[in-house]
Amino acid sequence: MKRLVLLAITLLLTSNIFADDHTQYVNPFIGTQTDATGALSGSTFPGACVPFGLVQLCPETEYYVTWDPCSGYDYNKNTIYGITHTHLSGTGCTDLFDVSLMPTTTALTPDFISHYRYSSTFSHEQEGAEPGYYWVNLLTPGVKVELTATAHAGIHCYTFPAGKPKNVVVDLAKMTKGDRVIQGQMKIVDDHTIVGYRLHTGWAKLRRVYFRIEFSEPFTHHTMMDATRNYASTDIANGSDLRLGLEFKGSGGTLMAKAALSTVDSEGADRNFRAEAASWDFNAYRKAAHDQWEKRLAQIDIDGTPEQKRIFYTGLYHNYVQPNIMNDVDGRYVTTTYEVKQLPKGQNYYSTFSLWDTFRATQPLYNLLDPQMTAQLVNAMIIHQQSYGYLPIWDLWGQDNYCMIGNHAMPVLARAVLTGIPGVDPQAALRAMVESSTRSHLNSPFEIWEKYGYMPEPLQTQSVSITLEQAFDDWCVYAVAQKLGRADIADRFYKRSEYYRNLFDPSIGFFAPKDEKGNWIRPFDPYKYGANGGNPFTEGNAWQYMWFVPQNPQGLISLFGSRDKFIKKLDQNFNDSTRPSDINGNASGFIGQYAHGNEPSHHTAYLYTFAGRPDKTQEMVAKIRSKFYNDKPYGYAGNDDCGQMSAWYIFSSLGFYPFNAGSNDFVIGTPLFNNATIHLANGKTFAIRAPHKTDKDIYVRSVKLNGKAIKDWKLTQQQIMNGGTLEFKMSAKR
Repeated sequence: MKRLVLLAITLLLTSNIFADDHTQYVNPFIGTQTDATGALSGSTFPGACVPFGLVQLCPETEYYVTWDPCSGYDYNKNTIYGITHTHLSGTGCTDLFDVSLMPTTTALTPDFISHYRYSSTFSHEQEGAEPGYYWVNLLTPGVKVELTATAHAGIHCYTFPAGKPKNVVVDLAKMTKGDRVIQGQMKIVDDHTIVGYRLHTGWAKLRRVYFRIEFSEPFTHHTMMDATRNYASTDIANGSDLRLGLEFKGSGGTLMAKAALSTVDSEGADRNFRAEAASWDFNAYRKAAHDQWEKRLAQIDIDGTPEQKRIFYTGLYHNYVQPNIMNDVDGRYVTTTYEVKQLPKGQNYYSTFSLWDTFRATQPLYNLLDPQMTAQLVNAMIIHQQSYGYLPIWDLWGQDNYCMIGNHAMPVLARAVLTGIPGVDPQAALRAMVESSTRSHLNSPFEIWEKYGYMPEPLQTQSVSITLEQAFDDWCVYAVAQKLGRADIADRFYKRSEYYRNLFDPSIGFFAPKDEKGNWIRPFDPYKYGANGGNPFTEGNAWQYMWFVPQNPQGLISLFGSRDKFIKKLDQNFNDSTRPSDINGNASGFIGQYAHGNEPSHHTAYLYTFAGRPDKTQEMVAKIRSKFYNDKPYGYAGNDDCGQMSAWYIFSSLGFYPFNAGSNDFVIGTPLFNNATIHLANGKTFAIRAPHKTDKDIYVRSVKLNGKAIKDWKLTQQQIMNGGTLEFKMSAKR
């Protein structure tokens, strides 16, 4: 009886741990600032959006956005140049910034408009953000700006000071420095409404953006500009440097603007507007955005400290900012061949796939928390492949910008098939994977790959990195083919998945480049960094790529001759702090040669477990968690890369990680929290408990799943989806 009473009390206490609104723990400013050393930049933005929305509404802190930060918002700056409707979160390259609006109280002379003198200073003390809502006081005109959003529309609310004119500048020329607006148009429909479009080329080639903007009050005068040319009397203008000044009746008070976008055409922008932006109730939009975010964030409950909750839930928030929906509300979308097509009912088309980054943990997070969304993303990738010829490499605005190496849609599709995600056709997935792995294209000359069994450096730059990453992608094809009983395909791709062995040089203990005759290329410097061409390694060096064999960690260990030798090398990786002068700009967050600020290192700490030293994994994971994450604007050790940096923290604080992202397995690490609960899409819950754990208790003495001991440090997704309790017994000593 006493035990039953204690159990009832325990259940009562744990059931009340999480009874609050999760959005309060999100700080959208995390990742928007570099620290005093110039490190720790997430390149995120704090603006208003809904999960996976097309519109992401945020001010820019420079007129022509440069590449640091790529989001357009820099916490270290104090000037706002406009509020645009599209952004990238955490990427290492920059683009978008479509359709800028900026309120002002200054007279709209042509000189004022054409030289963007409508910029304003601001202060972080008069600025705030939460999921789905952003506000700032523009100090120069004294206007309060409030922003919220729907999937396809941005909702603006401007409060002007009493007695001051109400003016707004609409700017179609805002973009990344070096990009180009090919053509644009602005047209005045009536005294409340403007429509238009722009064709833009940059990191994403030939983007089409259509818009419809309505204001809550009529404008009484307008000034249309193309560069410095004034079209004062016209109601339509075409050009590549368009701006429009609007003056509204009266002075002071509130003015609202609603702007809907479409990637398809003007009719699409109009339909999106009528479907999502019919009301003038700003607070209703804000509440709807909040509720969408709360639903997402409530998928996981934790009982950490306030700081831990802010890091965790902001990370979960950042994972749902992108990818972005590309189709209109009627299901029309634009293919990679610029054709307008209709989606089947219930299917959406998504883009912004930073796959070189997000395949590692972000995509497995979607797979676990939202199988329905995973099916949507996988089907979007297959649609991309059907018109483009191969699966997306780095898909942006429905087009492939071909940034980075490998084809890491492979592990996304593989994990979806292996975990049995409903709504994914396994045969269609395998067909897309095989076609994408046999059609040669830039960085992936498969005839060379199968001829030599590696990428020879004279024939393919970034050869070592591509060899290692392609071998992993090929394992993903093998795993799906094996599951579907296609032995012919499985045999071919398993052989290819072992090609990594052909570039391991036992005389130096590193993966190293070879020429087409099989000779090792010398001299070889394991500390020398590569960027994105002209070197055997990509955004890293030989140390950081030493460990990328997630498909066969035991095979990697065997290359060193013994586990002890492997562990010794891995220890050296975390202890050798040599820094050459050519260090790549993406490398940051160092522990020895380990660079947490860029993705090739992200799985490395978990290798100790495969070598029989889980205590070393636990020690290193705890160190990385505490060293490279905080709840300040400089809270990341590098670019968040559409959520990957955050997803590492989410999994690694729960106590397991998708080491092989193309499988259905997780490797067990060390939990951060005493209690965490995952609310699964199938209605079941998966509880993670570490009773009596303190901050010093980082070592796992034992772990049980539903009361049964786990001895192989492995957890499958099916075990999680079945629900239950994962219980850790923790210690401060090894």
